Amino acid sequence: MATVLESVIIPRHSSSKPTPVMVSSLAPLAQTVKIQSLPQFNGLRTHFQYSKCTFVSKNARIVRRGGRVVCEAQDTALDVPSVTDKTWESLVLKADVPVLVEFWAPWCGPCRMILPVIAELSKQYAGKLNCYKLNTDESPLTATQYGIRSIPTVMIFKDGVKKDAVIGAVPRATLVSSIDKFV
Repeated sequence: MATVLESVIIPRHSSSKPTPVMVSSLAPLAQTVKIQSLPQFNGLRTHFQYSKCTFVSKNARIVRRGGRVVCEAQDTALDVPSVTDKTWESLVLKADVPVLVEFWAPWCGPCRMILPVIAELSKQYAGKLNCYKLNTDESPLTATQYGIRSIPTVMIFKDGVKKDAVIGAVPRATLVSSIDKFV
């Protein structure tokens, strides 16, 4: 699934000189780019959309031409495996190592913010800790069983027992301190 990062309007000029464009969320400074290529966006798929608008009034006919570049990126962060109501017991309660579970939903902004942090922690603690995410919309029984009323909620389980819970999009250091108690 691709996500549109930002649309950049590139004015059309008669000269072949590069056009300066400010891309606020992707490049911190104004950069000079050529319309044919955007080298600073390596790893992104770009496509150009050309549009021509004609406005007609009683006295004049105005033709405006322009184009825009749409940059798309695939989800590149490590993916955290999912756990469901059906797989809960085998993946979480019967795990040999401590388990971190993020209770989340796709529509939750803070949940999406903390997910890359959990993916990094999963890689950092590989072999010592299993990390999963549970979609509360798709697996409401488990979420209800553990009293999830606010998401994101991160819980740590050890030997099938809930040991700790952290509510909200917290800094990485907060999660690390909770994990280190049980690893």
